[in-house]
Amino acid sequence: MPQRPSPIPVVAIVGPTASGKTSLSLDLAEALGGEVVNTDAMQVYRGMDIGTAKLPVSERRGIPHHLLDTLSVRDPATVAEFQGWARAAIADIRDRGCVPVLVGGSALYTRAILDRFDFPGTDPDLRARYEAELADVGPAALHARLRELDPDAADRIEPANGRRIVRALEVIELTGRPFSATLPVQEYVDPATVQVGVEIPRDVLEQRIATRVHAMFDAGLLDEVDRLLADGLAEGRTASLAIGYRQAMAVLAGHMSVEEAQERTIIATRKFARRQMAWWKDDPRITWVAYDDPDRVAKALSVVREG
Repeated sequence: MPQRPSPIPVVAIVGPTASGKTSLSLDLAEALGGEVVNTDAMQVYRGMDIGTAKLPVSERRGIPHHLLDTLSVRDPATVAEFQGWARAAIADIRDRGCVPVLVGGSALYTRAILDRFDFPGTDPDLRARYEAELADVGPAALHARLRELDPDAADRIEPANGRRIVRALEVIELTGRPFSATLPVQEYVDPATVQVGVEIPRDVLEQRIATRVHAMFDAGLLDEVDRLLADGLAEGRTASLAIGYRQAMAVLAGHMSVEEAQERTIIATRKFARRQMAWWKDDPRITWVAYDDPDRVAKALSVVREG
């Protein structure tokens, strides 16, 4: 009786921003005959290129990329929606006999795609009450309340991300449980899933983040944001929260100098990287490869092929 072929794996490249995930994802996709699925919440927005470090088409090595440039900056996007889009893309890629390679900086989005995660319900009246309070007192005050109720969730949610803070408080009140208790459990939806993490020393990472931020401003981030403001960036409930874009908007509004915006972006990105690692550090399913290991591609491929 002929042996059934092994299932096509789902490969996810994880790790902090600026660690080198993109190049590894291209190397693996090339070696595996795969296609890349973006899992960065902000790279779905058209025109948000420089500040999200979106890979230009000319540098994608001819490898198909999915979930890039699919929304306008006015469009909101939720984790639940992204989960559906990504799982549909993964299914399509595998149906065509190719390997999906997931890569991006949004740790919650990646976990929601890979792991079993059913989203708690919502209450429009409760949500409206918290959103009104957010408008009244600001995200920092609500984040402080979230820290009292659920410190783990507060560690994972950026203090400026009012939308996610509101959602966390809503879920806590609705369920009577910490928001963190409703987050994905470490159980793959598909057992043929492999995670490869890019490991990098903190001091090296922090220097790379600073270099990247300065390069973004030098490459025309302010001009990019100026164009996006005309498209409705400031009104976008999701896109307007992107690190670097908030600071650039403050410069254009005359509230901040370019130098201050760069420094604040660096600080915010470093904090973001620490929150990313809070998602990954306790996941024993991840195989880590050093960012500067000349054999990292071969090691990652061996993990994928061993399944």
